[in-house]
Amino acid sequence: MEKYIGAHVSAAGGLENAPLRAREIGATGFALFTKNQRQWFSKKLTEQEIVAFKEACATAGYTPSCILPHDSYLINLGHPEADGLAKSRESFIDEMQRCEALGLDRLNFHPGSHLQKISEEASLDRIAASINMALEQTHGVTAVIENTAGQGSNLGYRFEHLRYIIDRVEDKSRVGFCIDTCHTFAAGYDLRTAAACDATFTELDKVVGLQYLRGMHLNDAMKPLGSRIDRHAPLGEGEIGLECFRYIIRDARFDGIPLILETPDETRWPSEILLLKAALDSTDCG
Repeated sequence: MEKYIGAHVSAAGGLENAPLRAREIGATGFALFTKNQRQWFSKKLTEQEIVAFKEACATAGYTPSCILPHDSYLINLGHPEADGLAKSRESFIDEMQRCEALGLDRLNFHPGSHLQKISEEASLDRIAASINMALEQTHGVTAVIENTAGQGSNLGYRFEHLRYIIDRVEDKSRVGFCIDTCHTFAAGYDLRTAAACDATFTELDKVVGLQYLRGMHLNDAMKPLGSRIDRHAPLGEGEIGLECFRYIIRDARFDGIPLILETPDETRWPSEILLLKAALDSTDCG
């Protein structure tokens, strides 16, 4: 099965520009925001916008399985306060509905934060309940929980958090997770060697289940193992190093899902994509 390698591209000027920009950098997959990620809500998609996006994806050769949309950074589905929780849920449902309208089959999101006001478990319960509400009001879109670095009061930094949420989602066919390599490393899971990757992904499979994996973010980490600080670095120039990314590219368990760069220098995305594609054909593990 194919590896869908790409980056989180801009949709500035119209959603139909995102697949074109992805194609320009040699990507076989891509991520995007379907609206301004710094706003709670956006105007409803027009039929013209929907058709233009679908046609651009078809022309560039992208199917929904290649694409990993991301929701607004403002949303906190584990919010401890009623007003903040209600607004986050309304915005998340809107994001899921936008994906449904665009023919996209998944939405990546950060699970949420307890803000030091309620327990981790209580916040995780709210996240699961929020997902259930969104799934009830949409069709065909999978809620994809992204693991976090554990910075501040953010949840999702332990694999057990992902499992806890998934266990409480009623429709298991429409919930999954996304692994960010920088977040994973910052949270204390080693990825620096093939042996470390073996151990970490074995634990991930045991705790959560790789059958729920719906995407990955491929980022090196600026800060040391277990720092709980989310700072991305270019591939091979951080604390993780290149071996992890070669491991992922060559491992069939990570076929058929979007593998998305969020590295900090977008001018290097074409060369980083080429680096990852080259790993598919290379037997050099050095």
